[in-house]
Amino acid sequence: MTAEQLREEAAQLQNTIISNRRYLHTHPGTGFDIKDTVDFVKKELTDMGYEPVECGKAGLIAIAGGRKEGKVFMIRGDMDALPIKEEADVDFPSENGRMHACGHDMHTAMMLGAARLLKKHENEIQGTVKLMFQPAEEIFEGSQDMIQAGLLKNPDVDAALMIHVMAGMPFEAGTVVVSAPGVSAPAADYFEIKVQGKGCHGSMPNTGKDPLNAAAHILIALQEIHARELAMSDQAVLTFGTMNAGTAANVIPDTVVMGGSIRTFDEETRSYIKERMTEISEGIAKAFRTEAEVTFGSGCPTLVNDKDLSDCAGKYVKELLDPGKAFSVSELNAMGGGQKSSKSAGSEDFAYVSQEVPSVMLALAAGQPEKGYIYPQHHPMVKFDENALADGSAVYSYVAMRWLEEHQ
Repeated sequence: MTAEQLREEAAQLQNTIISNRRYLHTHPGTGFDIKDTVDFVKKELTDMGYEPVECGKAGLIAIAGGRKEGKVFMIRGDMDALPIKEEADVDFPSENGRMHACGHDMHTAMMLGAARLLKKHENEIQGTVKLMFQPAEEIFEGSQDMIQAGLLKNPDVDAALMIHVMAGMPFEAGTVVVSAPGVSAPAADYFEIKVQGKGCHGSMPNTGKDPLNAAAHILIALQEIHARELAMSDQAVLTFGTMNAGTAANVIPDTVVMGGSIRTFDEETRSYIKERMTEISEGIAKAFRTEAEVTFGSGCPTLVNDKDLSDCAGKYVKELLDPGKAFSVSELNAMGGGQKSSKSAGSEDFAYVSQEVPSVMLALAAGQPEKGYIYPQHHPMVKFDENALADGSAVYSYVAMRWLEEHQ
């Protein structure tokens, strides 16, 4: 199998991949509630000759190759959507109040395309390719759930790859950017702060303990962490997205509940911020005669790209794709006059895999602004360029097979 041959075979699958993507787009599910998607993927894989195995709450695993001794390379495609009502101008909109606004329908369709390519060349695979179809990426729970269910075992995974489509990239659809070694996506943590006071009539505030006043001071005080306790190099973002309390304008409520998220690029900073959030919240609440409880929910660690795998992936995609459609981050930096590209601020729960085995993340351009793809991921009007699909399937399968070939 040559790179040119695989690219041509992927192009021949374009209509099938598009059809699969559109079905998935019109049947979105969120979190682990993705039964339609799982049933569809399972049937497609079975019809190709695979024996898909359920993994965790809603994940699927399929195995290609294994007929020749060698290592195990895993490719990941996430399957879940977002709780967003679609407003995009497409002929195949979702109508169930959920939307593939992050492009995971593209990922799943590309993985199914890769599965077809791998099955066709199964006798040539120098080892094993494990296909990971993952739920609940958007809530940072699906990858960890699958790992705990044995994802990386039987056979044991030696290296792993993920691809994420990107809307609004100024590159031709199907262009690939290979992440640089090291951290490329931050850790993420969701938090909730509950402030417990004592409700009373608004005309007699002295008879109660105002949790709103305490919560307001907590919100402002927590910005002090970033302003005065972190160094310039300690990149972090602390965001409040919700504050809920009360039902009447003339009543001081019993409780206030605030929610938000933290993004950090190293585990030490991550732990420090969480510790200080708890100390500051509890201390201020006590000063205002109330109590604060800080809880941290689902999250994920940093996504770390392995140097050898990043170098290999960069070489392989340049073998596969047309000139000018494959770049490393360092090459983009050079094209930008030496200006260093910023790291992604979006977290990715493939990070859990990257903490266990050598991994790499690739970005796949899927919508140029000058061609009308102007809305960002997670926007109700975002659209993705389907011309990227065949290239994505080819990249998944080619990188896996080439890495196995060179790492026998």
